[in-house]
Amino acid sequence: MSTAHVTTIDTTRPGIPLSRLVKVELRKMFDTRSGFWLMMSIAIVAALATIGCILFVPNDDLEYAVFSSAIGFPMALLLPVIAILAVTSEWSQRTGLITFTLAPNRGQVVLSKAAAAIIVGVVGMLLALAIGALGNIVGSAINGVDTVWDFSFTDVVLIVFVNVLGLLIGFMLGVLIRNTPAAIVAYVVYSFLIPTIFGILAEFQDWFDDLQPWIDFNTAQAPLFPGGNGVSGEEWAQIGTSGLIWFVIPLAFGVWSILRTEIK
Repeated sequence: MSTAHVTTIDTTRPGIPLSRLVKVELRKMFDTRSGFWLMMSIAIVAALATIGCILFVPNDDLEYAVFSSAIGFPMALLLPVIAILAVTSEWSQRTGLITFTLAPNRGQVVLSKAAAAIIVGVVGMLLALAIGALGNIVGSAINGVDTVWDFSFTDVVLIVFVNVLGLLIGFMLGVLIRNTPAAIVAYVVYSFLIPTIFGILAEFQDWFDDLQPWIDFNTAQAPLFPGGNGVSGEEWAQIGTSGLIWFVIPLAFGVWSILRTEIK
């Protein structure tokens, strides 16, 4: 009489730590040729913006705020694309089944992708601002003018924070849509078309002018940009309310969908 062989599964083994997943996601961002050059484009774009300021900005206006503004605009477009690709690559390259088989905790995988994207965004912005600082020194020396540092530590924190918020919007769209071209188009619509529509409506409808900061996340973020007079309590409330509409709720729905959807 034979006895059936029963295989026991060791359920006491610890799961994959989040730090290891973050390292894997960071490596995945750099380990392809396209990914490597996308990361390198942060430094390249910052260098081009800095050179443009040195060549074309009048001597009287050559100051660090000019360099930081010139660098900030392309970063606002580039960083969200990096965040989108960090998410959508699992579906566009059909690696999602492998990823979620090796790391079954999908919520942890999504969190690791967000952490990796934020790390790249913060480090990328600091590198870009450092390139701008070097350009400010070199530019003032070339043009024979005094080096002007009209940019405080608070301004640096704010511009990094604003760009990380933009990166997280791209991440949210990647989680929600999970298709690279569609998510990028959605980000362009969100960043340029919707604020334009809201701006036109506020221009011609007085009732909407007061309402706009409460429902338009882009307008609500305006006080966060360097050069302002600080953010009041009401403005923080506007950021929170509009952020709930345009970021928190869509992100929560997107994460819920990833947790529930069958991966093929």
